[in-house]
Amino acid sequence: MEYKNIVVAVDGSEAAEKAFKKSLDITKRNNGRLILAHVVDSRTFATAETYDRSLAERAEEYAKELLDSYVENAKNAGLTDLVRCIEYGSPKVKIAKTIADNFNADLIICGATGLNAVERFIIGSVSESITRHATCDVLVVR
Repeated sequence: MEYKNIVVAVDGSEAAEKAFKKSLDITKRNNGRLILAHVVDSRTFATAETYDRSLAERAEEYAKELLDSYVENAKNAGLTDLVRCIEYGSPKVKIAKTIADNFNADLIICGATGLNAVERFIIGSVSESITRHATCDVLVVR
């Protein structure tokens, strides 16, 4: 089986960096399209935004800069079929359901742990949720 539409979930963490590097190899090997996905977890700043309106703007700017750096690295690695995807909401829901479905993903690649250690402890990891809810193959990179 070939993977033609590969979603890699990135959040700036070390685990996401490892997942990204793995996605480069898999995308090249399959001559596929790499969808670089970042979900701005709007739940984290929804309450605080009543005091500071610029939080959403800063989160969006960070997401754009983050994806720009990943795109640059992917181009330097020789990939040309690249898509940027920024969504808002819960990464657990958006990656497995919305993003994967929108791009007809064959494979989702994510890091084993991300930036939010507190949420992982309380309600489970994003990678666990993706694995549970995705309709395509999932590769969790350690």
